[in-house]
Amino acid sequence: MIDQKVIIRNLAIGFIPILVFLLADAIFGLTVGLLMAIGVGIFQFGYTLIHEKRIDRFILFDISLILILGIISLTLQDDIFFKLKPALIELILLVLLAFMAFPKSSLLIKMTGRYMKGVELTEEQLLQMRIMMRRMFYILLIHTMLIIYSAFYMSTAEWGFISGGLFYILMGLLLGYEFIKARFRRKKIKEKMEAEEWFDIVTQHGKIIGKAPRSAVHGNPELIHSVVHVHILNSKGDLYLQKRAPTKRLYPEKWDTAVGGHVSSGETVEHALVREAEEELGLSMVEFKPLFRYVHRNEYESELVHGFWVRNEGSFFINKREISEGKFWTISDIQNNMGKEIFTPNFEEEFELLKKILFPKIR
Repeated sequence: MIDQKVIIRNLAIGFIPILVFLLADAIFGLTVGLLMAIGVGIFQFGYTLIHEKRIDRFILFDISLILILGIISLTLQDDIFFKLKPALIELILLVLLAFMAFPKSSLLIKMTGRYMKGVELTEEQLLQMRIMMRRMFYILLIHTMLIIYSAFYMSTAEWGFISGGLFYILMGLLLGYEFIKARFRRKKIKEKMEAEEWFDIVTQHGKIIGKAPRSAVHGNPELIHSVVHVHILNSKGDLYLQKRAPTKRLYPEKWDTAVGGHVSSGETVEHALVREAEEELGLSMVEFKPLFRYVHRNEYESELVHGFWVRNEGSFFINKREISEGKFWTISDIQNNMGKEIFTPNFEEEFELLKKILFPKIR
């Protein structure tokens, strides 16, 4: 793909004849300097053609400009035309950059598709590319104006520095800035990922096939991760439910399973079960009985739910960061309020399993 490095490399190749011209002009004069610059351009084209077995269109364009402007300069004995060569090249690149960097068109997508076959860039990556190209555009614009000014109003040596040396300095600063910025961005991403909770990615049968951070599994239903749920019944057969805190991203202030939480990467289901029960309700030293295992899917995520139940009368120490309140519900009250958006969809799905699996056994 055409990016900063490619543009800078091609421009650097184009400036080699200028550097040769400056050296030869200082020693041998204008005619020899221009002839040597033209010779170097022809050599560059021939070298690429013979050794790399390809026609470099940029070098071909560059050599054409060298020949045309060199002949004009030799004919008129005025090197002003040759001095304008780098400005003409940069003006063409400026037009290309302007079409790719500023309008929200498909040109940039088409260019990436041509040079990066099979690679699809996200909107964020395309935005970063446009920003990078805009920086490149403004730097080349300033540099082009300086070349034109120096060609008319400055000495050959000053023009040579602006056309050659200053270009390398500006491009070096730009590449250095982009390099530092990229490293800083990668460092921030790494720190965020290290600070983020990770989950094991599992099959519907519980086999671990990888791991991913919370931000990756939430929002991608293709990635199944394990969770634990605990249903608590008292001696009357009432079911304890928790009301999710208003700060919850999903289903805030909806009534849900008594205990629910993720299984962290590398953690066993049993350990997660004990940890979540302790964290949410202060429930410990109890015997959790297995109920079922199933995959719960929605448009947001896919969970392999490990369900358990326990007999307990309360009272519980509610974690206010997770739960706004909790209470025992009679089975009839739950049934009467089903489908009224009082409960989470996950609980309503699980309640049907409880009626089939758990309630017949305890009554």
